[in-house]
Amino acid sequence: MDITVVGGGIGGLACAVALVNAGHPVRVVEKRDGLADAGTALGMWPNALRALDRLGLGDKVRHIGVAQAEAVFRRSDGRFLARIRPPEAVVLISRGALTRLLRAALPDGVVETGVEVSDVDELAAGSRAVVGADGIHSVVRKACFGDAYGLRYAGYSAWRGIVKGEYGPPGEIMGHGAKFGVTGVEGGRTNWFAPVWAPAGVRYAGEGLPELHRIFGEWCEPVPRILSLADESDILRHDLCYVAPRLRSYVRDRVALVGDAAHAMTPDLGQGACQALLDGAVLGRCLATMSDTEEALRRYDSLRRKPSQRTAATARQVGLLTMRPRMALARNALLRTGGLLMR
Repeated sequence: MDITVVGGGIGGLACAVALVNAGHPVRVVEKRDGLADAGTALGMWPNALRALDRLGLGDKVRHIGVAQAEAVFRRSDGRFLARIRPPEAVVLISRGALTRLLRAALPDGVVETGVEVSDVDELAAGSRAVVGADGIHSVVRKACFGDAYGLRYAGYSAWRGIVKGEYGPPGEIMGHGAKFGVTGVEGGRTNWFAPVWAPAGVRYAGEGLPELHRIFGEWCEPVPRILSLADESDILRHDLCYVAPRLRSYVRDRVALVGDAAHAMTPDLGQGACQALLDGAVLGRCLATMSDTEEALRRYDSLRRKPSQRTAATARQVGLLTMRPRMALARNALLRTGGLLMR
């Protein structure tokens, strides 16, 4: 019996690659007509790069992506706050490029697009196991765990985009209830993201760019330059949410959740895609090396639930500290003393 992966995102594809590499049958079903090629840069931290190495893709990601050895933090007027140098460089790669690499590692026919899952029980009945990798609004999570585990608004939403050209330094520029992040991405481009503290569901006249210019137009460079190059049609905007309360298990019978379906988190640590990769790689390895499916799923849960939930909780705390307007002075002071960001 095949293992069925619901969702063709980073975590689901990583799980499928791990299984295929071990010679196990797997089927990936994705409700969209094609795999996600949109989105901005993803930071591959050392933990994710090691997972990619085990999948046979680490060197390709390092070759395509842009290595970032440090991040510079400044105030909106340009005043320097801190410089953070992690022990190992982070590799930035666009979501589309990483998705294509994972997809190319799978044989033709493994991924089926345009397939919407409505009955998880029926799917599980015909599969050795079902992997719920269907993102933040997971159908599998709702079907198996009910409405008790839903989404909670983090208090801020974000615009994101990519522009042509290289603008730096990489890092974040901090304001009151807002920040503007800048990183490199492959192809000589710059990835940017702009979270703003706001009520949930707020929409602005004229779409995003007029509001972005209103909020960030007087900030230090390269913010005005990047916004002058941004194309409205390429800008993404999302209210940022996280799964709450924490799931007591990522497993129910022969169904397991990975990635955002299990632990959607705010992007304040840059670990969302990393944790999804780790989930998928670990789950795939457990299913490939253990003949007892239920034991394999329990093993996956024991290895990944607590670490991923700790990461999600830390991201939430960092987000509150860096985004709440009343925390701006304390945030800047902590950054100046080097005491905020975890390495």
